Amino acid sequence: MRISEILSKKGSDVATIRPTAAVSELLRMLAHHNIGAMAVVGEGEDLLGIVSERDVVRRLDERGAELLTATVAEIMTTSVITCTPADAVESLTEIMTERRIRHLPVVEGGALVGIVSIGDVVKSRIDALEQSQEQLESYITQG
Repeated sequence: MRISEILSKKGSDVATIRPTAAVSELLRMLAHHNIGAMAVVGEGEDLLGIVSERDVVRRLDERGAELLTATVAEIMTTSVITCTPADAVESLTEIMTERRIRHLPVVEGGALVGIVSIGDVVKSRIDALEQSQEQLESYITQG
């Protein structure tokens, strides 16, 4: 299965935020969209980084409540691992597990076209296993 198949099911909408936004705004948007991470984009919608709940929690421990007025640029991850729609889900499973990454931006031709979470990847793997099981059961029962 390819990442493009996951995006075709879940959609390619990506919640984004500017690096100049306050962390308090980031938290409001994460809660509003019920998501765990956001892509950080510049004026030309270029992917500059990614910021997650995990980033906020780690910096909150270091800086306390003052973090809420800090900018997203101060806490975002700038060394972003991305994937493409043509990438295999299996390869992402390994990358996400080894690097302990829960969200990967999907980039095609330099443009941000989606984002996949570890939950999306696991769901697609489970769906594929269930489909294989159904095919095997059908083959066994039909001879």
